[in-house]
Amino acid sequence: MQYEMIREIFNECANNQMRDVFVEEIETEDPKKYVEEYLSGKDIEIEEDRLKNGDIIINVNASGLRQRFSFTPID
Repeated sequence: MQYEMIREIFNECANNQMRDVFVEEIETEDPKKYVEEYLSGKDIEIEEDRLKNGDIIINVNASGLRQRFSFTPID
């Protein structure tokens, strides 16, 4: 299945609320597994939310760095 994936990396600095945002189209049958492989080698904690509209949001703490992967199906 094809998805538009948005990856947000949150800045943990006290006075900086900006975040890095990356957008790409990917193909995967399992977004959670995709994220686990993408971040292989890091100590990760994952929370997955599947929304009614078909979007999948995966929040990750990867070795202390907070990230969010948002997957939107492409028709």
